[in-house]
Amino acid sequence: MQGFFQRYLLLYRPLTSKLNELLGEYELSYSLWQIIFHVKNNGPSTLAAISDYFNIERPSVTRAVQRLEEKQIIEQIPGRNKREKMIQLTELGEDVYLSCREQITTLENSVMKDIPKEELNAAYEVLPKIRENMILRAGEQNE
Repeated sequence: MQGFFQRYLLLYRPLTSKLNELLGEYELSYSLWQIIFHVKNNGPSTLAAISDYFNIERPSVTRAVQRLEEKQIIEQIPGRNKREKMIQLTELGEDVYLSCREQITTLENSVMKDIPKEELNAAYEVLPKIRENMILRAGEQNE
């Protein structure tokens, strides 16, 4: 299916811009939100786990985590060993998550309005499969 990536990118860029605008009220960006979202939905996490999940470099995660710590949205907790940095949401982080999640849900509902549920379900199911294929292909190329 030629042109799939182009269609995806035509959606991705304005969506990221809209999310950055929405999250800007909290002095956050989409990249910071990803970490908050991951920790909220997966519990206390290591920087390595976050980096691996989002397939981004660890120094980028480290910088983002430092900014979230400065904002008192996340905090470090003891890990399995002294070198392992574990983070979790603070009470403020939980509040910020709930406020942002509510606004993001409103945005999701508005942009998906009038799209049949079957089509939304199909997109919801296929996007993770495409991601998985991308990761598998990258692994094959590195071997």
